[in-house]
Amino acid sequence: MRLTALLARALLMATSLVPFSAAQAQWATLDWTIAETLMAIDAPIEGVAQIPAYHDWVGEPRIPETVTDLGLRQSPNFELMARAAPQGFLISTMAAALAPKLSRIAPVTSLALYSPGAQTWSEVLDFTRKLGDITQRQTEAEALIDDTDALLARLRQDMPAEPPALVMIQFMDARHVRVFGQNSLYSAVLDRLGIENAWTAPTNEWGFTLTGIEALARFDEATLLIVDPIPAGVEEELARSGLWQHLPVIEENRVIRLAPVWSFGALPSAQRFARELAAALVDSRSGEETTSGS
Repeated sequence: MRLTALLARALLMATSLVPFSAAQAQWATLDWTIAETLMAIDAPIEGVAQIPAYHDWVGEPRIPETVTDLGLRQSPNFELMARAAPQGFLISTMAAALAPKLSRIAPVTSLALYSPGAQTWSEVLDFTRKLGDITQRQTEAEALIDDTDALLARLRQDMPAEPPALVMIQFMDARHVRVFGQNSLYSAVLDRLGIENAWTAPTNEWGFTLTGIEALARFDEATLLIVDPIPAGVEEELARSGLWQHLPVIEENRVIRLAPVWSFGALPSAQRFARELAAALVDSRSGEETTSGS
């Protein structure tokens, strides 16, 4: 009996001396793009910032209820994070100013995405592989890349013939929108689905231009793609706006609306955007055929 107890104690001590593996680590992040990718590659998550807002803007994958909400992305709850005690923080370069305080709690690793001058899709793939390396989920990261490629190829094959060119927007308020062009995740997905992005004006490093809704008046043939969420009160203001109501795309009902998809996301958001868009285009084409046949 005593020998058995000694062996058990020795085994316990030996186990405690094994170096901690990144595959076992509970990761915390203030960045929603990192969060969605961690869940997609099945890496364990201890905490994420602004979880309710994540669900409003990112949509899926859903964050489990067991994950701690760390507070605001730009002003997190450091006391709460210290109690949660993650093994490491994963942040974007946008949160570099928070790194010194975060490093007092746990090691910090910064990842870049949507860098000036970078090719968006290639950078998204590099970002995915880096997260796989950091969390020791390399196999899962490669599977996510392969699954995304296969999904986009299938959706492109199933796409309605001659899909319309798209002007892709998100509302900031009733007068201003983000319009997504080159460098955006949305446009990278369009390229892979064989759909034209009608917005050819220059964009910032995140792939959008902030402009007034009057800029949409010049699109005589393109379809307007509105990505939710729309800020509170904006739809009511648009219903009263003569400028909005007399835009050609509104008068001719060339409008598609999508559920929330994170415009600054990585492969999980790319997959969601592609699925939502493909379904919306099929529904839109079916509606046109029903109307023309009636």
